[in-house]
Amino acid sequence: MTEPMAGDVVLCVDVGSTFTKALLVDLATAAVVGRAQAPTYGTGDVLDAVAACRDRLAEVDPRARVAEVLACSSAGGGLRVAVVGNEALVTAEAGRRVALSSGGKVVGVAAIAGRVPEDAVAEVVGDAADGVDLVLLTGGTDGGNRAALVDGARAVAAAFDGPVVVAGNVEAYDEVAAVLAGQPHVLAANAVPRIGVLAPEGARDAVRDQFLQHVIAGKGLSDRADELAAMVQGPTPDVVLAGVELLAHGLDEQRPGIGDVVVVDIGGATTDVYSVVTLDAERSEEQLAHEVVAPMAATRTVEADLGMRESAGLPASYLPTTVAEHDTDEQIARDAAATAVRRHAGRSRVVLAADGRVVERSGVDLREVALLVGSGGVLRHGRPGVAERVLGGLVTTDDPEGWQLPERARIVVDEHYLLMAVGLLARSHPDVAYRLAGSLATVAT
Repeated sequence: MTEPMAGDVVLCVDVGSTFTKALLVDLATAAVVGRAQAPTYGTGDVLDAVAACRDRLAEVDPRARVAEVLACSSAGGGLRVAVVGNEALVTAEAGRRVALSSGGKVVGVAAIAGRVPEDAVAEVVGDAADGVDLVLLTGGTDGGNRAALVDGARAVAAAFDGPVVVAGNVEAYDEVAAVLAGQPHVLAANAVPRIGVLAPEGARDAVRDQFLQHVIAGKGLSDRADELAAMVQGPTPDVVLAGVELLAHGLDEQRPGIGDVVVVDIGGATTDVYSVVTLDAERSEEQLAHEVVAPMAATRTVEADLGMRESAGLPASYLPTTVAEHDTDEQIARDAAATAVRRHAGRSRVVLAADGRVVERSGVDLREVALLVGSGGVLRHGRPGVAERVLGGLVTTDDPEGWQLPERARIVVDEHYLLMAVGLLARSHPDVAYRLAGSLATVAT
């Protein structure tokens, strides 16, 4: 009997808060050859859940026993981020958006302007019910006032001894580094280098790095923390957003993306919306300057009041069985998706200006979205046609309130959790990830 060869397949794993889900991907064919899941905390050690998935997949394909594991994680509360900024509507809001796009669960936002910084930060850190894993510190445009960022750093150091990502006025970094010398910290590029410009990439990479270095190992998820840390590539939402970006942009001119994409993940506790869109090239630097915090090309929002079960007062284990219960479940999902996408999207309104009536647009413009991807148990396991019934109303050219919703998007369901695998494979096996993303884009509807 021929021994299975390591490198033929990769095991892509999401260590979730309830279940650990795994896909076995054949690298030669860029196809999923097996799927498995196991309770994340069945034994108290999440690596046992990974091993259980591997064993089940090995029954289908022996290569699973020697497959490399690439994992993401939202176990143990995921990545809990407290954001500290100067003004609530500028750097604090920018930090909140960056934290969400980095895969974090924002547990609090402290704006220190007009307050005693130590009080503002201590309040946010102390009020986080499940604790804080990481602080994202923002403040000041490059070349502007340095005091706000330094004051914020002092307040953070007094209230929190964990990892800190700094994404503020770079001219204050020498002073900030001295203040934070006693704890892990990264000085990233300024998230708001100038008013009206949001540059999240440097902070997003730094948050991921700190998550891998200091957060995963400290959550007590496994007695083999080093082994787990070696597998995990990032927080699950960050990995999924990377998959959405590859689907939208592709790899290069020869391997293009499909264009603007929006993903609606309707979960039991939250509804998450991811979008990757082309920003309006006609907006000049002067126009950008009128926006306090500019939109980002890749965005994630989390609506904690729109879960399928928690917001409806239902137990997490509830499953519909009758026709009436399925109808009710679909109505809950329809309402959650409609509300979450509108909160995520921007709005187009006619306003009066000095030179007459003009169209004012804000937020994320989803009108050119080519593909609307649905995710979540209600869509994966629902009745035939559930995706169109739940998501179909989001595709329209005539929203009466001016929300910039998709106008011509095709609707598909990520039935096999491919975006997770695409995001995990994007760096080490980009061509495989691209081909896998293409299989989602061509799903028959």
